[in-house]
Amino acid sequence: MDTTTSTESTESRGRAEPARLRAVLVLAGSTGGIGAHVRSLAAGLVGRGVAVTVCGPAATEEHFDFSATGARFRPVEIAAGPRPSDRAAARELRAACTHAHVVHAHGLRAGLVAGNALGRHRVRRTPLVLTLHNAVLVGGAKGALTRVLEGRAVRAADVVLGASADLVDRARGLGARDARLGPVSAPALAPAGRDRAAVRAEFGAADRPLLLAVGRLAPQKAYPVLLDAARRWTEDRPTPLLVIAGDGPLRESLQERIDAESLPVRLLGHRADVADLLGAADVAVLSSRWEARALVAQEALRTGVPLVATAVGGVPELVGDAAVLVPHDDADALADAVTALLADPARRSELAAAGRVQAGTWPDARETIAQVLSIYEELGPV
Repeated sequence: MDTTTSTESTESRGRAEPARLRAVLVLAGSTGGIGAHVRSLAAGLVGRGVAVTVCGPAATEEHFDFSATGARFRPVEIAAGPRPSDRAAARELRAACTHAHVVHAHGLRAGLVAGNALGRHRVRRTPLVLTLHNAVLVGGAKGALTRVLEGRAVRAADVVLGASADLVDRARGLGARDARLGPVSAPALAPAGRDRAAVRAEFGAADRPLLLAVGRLAPQKAYPVLLDAARRWTEDRPTPLLVIAGDGPLRESLQERIDAESLPVRLLGHRADVADLLGAADVAVLSSRWEARALVAQEALRTGVPLVATAVGGVPELVGDAAVLVPHDDADALADAVTALLADPARRSELAAAGRVQAGTWPDARETIAQVLSIYEELGPV
């Protein structure tokens, strides 16, 4: 018998293993950027040896498959707006966070539920990180209430990360103890599965310009303004076709208007082939009232598709000089910018090249993971 090997084995068994960092990532319902970011974050953290649990509505697991990253998924039904069910959600989240070293909530709703779950009930103080992805845009009484809740959420967090500089400033103004810029990297697009001609043929756009918008059919995206611009494009020859990939609560009203005004617009619903759509598009269009680091803007610049976007939120700092920026809620400016680009192939080529260069300046997923992990370690959860 090799006594040396036996002794080393005994010592190895008796030696304490380093504690494994346990992180709980929390999100409310999402089918877009927040869910994609949480999935990317979960995958990166698991790859760095972190034990990750993702808590959110069951539908988010169906959409993003967090479990495939190596994370554990635990359903916690956090609704899009305040609900009596928030108390039950907080109880479920509290149980999920019992052994967590750090909890990281994404979005205002997740932050509120996480703050309630970790509040007066926590036996030991579990650090809470909150990433703000969106601005509060509603007005009136609902807007006032939302801003009160927003202040409560940021003050409950140990660190608030804003996806854009204006969100960081807002968090500080609302009393955040520690607010920092935390850019959200866009996950890499899967390679296109079809060539440009095949995709354009699907829409009957072989001999006409093809414009692309991507995003949830919700008020923030200002699609009525985009339809106003599309009405202007009916005067152009050949008339551009605008396709909008995404679904949401405004679909029925938008479709009614498209039909009533015979607009050159097609609503595609949810699409899993955004890479194909970008490869076929002549110009990408973003008409939003506000964005932080719009996913479609990042995808367009990375793939060399000229972009016309509204100069709101974090968009100017994101795209620099690599896109055409117009005022928000100005359909004429939006329409004119697109028309000018379609008439100028050289300018489109310049923007395509500039977009790829600009994309190279953004933090990638690895850098995003490193920043988040350093904050977790800074908070001293282990």
